[in-house]
Parts: sequence; structure tokens; C-alpha cells
Amino acid sequence: MASVSRLARRTYASRWPRMSSTFWAVVLLTALLVLYCGQLAAGTCEIVTLDRDSSQPRRTIARQTARCACKKGQIAGTTRARPACVDAGIVRKKQWCEMVPCLEDEGCDLLVNKSGWTCTQPGGRVKTTTAL
Repeated sequence: MASVSRLARRTYASRWPRMSSTFWAVVLLTALLVLYCGQLAAGTCEIVTLDRDSSQPRRTIARQTARCACKKGQIAGTTRARPACVDAGIVRKKQWCEMVPCLEDEGCDLLVNKSGWTCTQPGGRVKTTTAL
């Protein structure tokens, strides 16, 4: 009886196409590559969209969207004018200047209603950022 079941398994198995081990290795590596490339490393961000509107004189409105993979206790924010993962407490308390959003030579000030911050350059130019 044992020989019949082995024969039956062999007959059933022969219906499937035989692929070399190299083929399956390539399929596995391709799947892993696709999974890896779609993921961000923990604690990093990337800019997804960036729109600029310069239709008004002496004023440019810029909107950017970032995708972040932050660690536990962190949230997407801005550091040195770039998207970054920052401590969630900074955003919760709206103490925006604690995440150091401005460049090195700029000064940071909170807006009166804490809805954002301004970065003042040495020449007097002011960049205002509001959080959504």
C-alpha cells in the first residue's frame, strides 16, 4: 500500500512544472528587493510633493508633503528646514522652535497663536511656517 501512495504522489507532483533552484532564488530575491525598496528606514523622511506659488509679488507660498518612518515617541516635523522625525512632545505642546526648524544663521520665533513659527534671516527676510 505504501508503494501505491508514493506512486500517486509522484504522478501528482509531475503535473507541476519543474523549475530550477536558480529560478526560485531569483524570484525570492526579486520579492525581497520590491519589499525593501518601498520601505523607509526607521527615523528617516523623504519629500513626496513640493508645490511653490509665486503669483503674488514679494511672496512665495510653498507647500510640501513628506513621508516619514518615525520611531516610537517621534512624529514628523522639521529640523534645519528639512523634514525629520522629532519628539512627539514638541508637537503636542506646540513648542515648534524646540525642534530647531530654522537654518543655523536664522532666528526662530513662535507665532502668537502657536500655529507655527518664523525664521528670521540676518538680512531681515522672514519665512513663516504654519503647521496643519
